Amino acid sequence: MSYRIRPDRALDGEVHRVAAHQLGKAIAVLQDRPQGLHEAVHAARKSVKRVRALYRLIAPVAREFQQQENGRLRDMARTLSSVRDATALIEVTRYLQGSATLDEERQALSRVADVLTTRRDRLSQAENDLEDKALAAISTCNEAIKAVEDISLECGRRDTARLLEKSWRRNGRKAMHAFHQCRGGDAHVESFHDLRKRSQDCWMNHMLLREVWPAAMHAKQLEAKALVDVLGRYLDLSILSDVADREPQLFDGSDDRARLLEAIVSRQQIAREEALSRAHWVFADKPEREAQTIKRLWLEAAD
Repeated sequence: MSYRIRPDRALDGEVHRVAAHQLGKAIAVLQDRPQGLHEAVHAARKSVKRVRALYRLIAPVAREFQQQENGRLRDMARTLSSVRDATALIEVTRYLQGSATLDEERQALSRVADVLTTRRDRLSQAENDLEDKALAAISTCNEAIKAVEDISLECGRRDTARLLEKSWRRNGRKAMHAFHQCRGGDAHVESFHDLRKRSQDCWMNHMLLREVWPAAMHAKQLEAKALVDVLGRYLDLSILSDVADREPQLFDGSDDRARLLEAIVSRQQIAREEALSRAHWVFADKPEREAQTIKRLWLEAAD
């Protein structure tokens, strides 16, 4: 797999290869658009997230580079986010519809999905510069490829192992802090957003280092990805609730809005409990111990 760092190769070359491949995928999908521009934007943003996760992993030995490139790619991704965010609300409404137990609720949520689709299409038409933003994103990705080609990490086998230990420990501590912030009954949505970011790092880091212990790393990768998905659903439901409050005119005075809010409250509580349960397992090990294990595994695999 392309999104993977091999321990038997120099870190410089692996970082160059992985970053260039993901950025190249973003460029290709924005140019070819096999499923249309909006899906191309979504796919490109996923590739860019993987590059940013890779750069966070090497940050201890390339802090200035990581900050520069993270800012470049973050700002570019934000220019492409608005219509995708509107599409996510349609998807989470379809999820609510699929889990409805009453015909009246199911029919109401179907109408809400149609309303949100019309809203998405209206926003898409209003965003008449999306084509220019896609072209600008391609240019930014090309610049990012040139930037990573110039970086030199100068890490030997043991240096790389110590780097990974440090990054793993730091990311684990951040994740544990975010998890604890979410466990209180009055936890804010921002805390769950932070936990999702840390869970994405966990998921992607296990993909990147899968070679050191394929079976165990793959299993943890799948658990972290499931946690990311549940947290994404929880957060999308929060955004959907905010939209229903800010734009009541969408529902034209019907009781569909009330049924939507009832469904959100019910499913959001379920998603919250599932997320906390999954996070308890994903982040069960102490960051220090897990980081030491990663260091040892890397050295063994690099021999």
